[in-house]
Amino acid sequence: MRLRTLQITAAIAAIIAFVLAFVVAGIALVSGAFMLAGLAAVAWLAWSLVKQVHRRQRRHPA
Repeated sequence: MRLRTLQITAAIAAIIAFVLAFVVAGIALVSGAFMLAGLAAVAWLAWSLVKQVHRRQRRHPA
């Protein structure tokens, strides 16, 4: 069975599509990890600021 040019071209396009899909999936995974790290940092910052304000209000009631 001899492969035709169209079949070879389609196979190469499919391979490229699979490779790009895996690369994009990896980028999305890394991006999601950085997003979660940033969200955790913002949550910690907000929590620490609220805790600091709460302590300050206990010491010096208005």
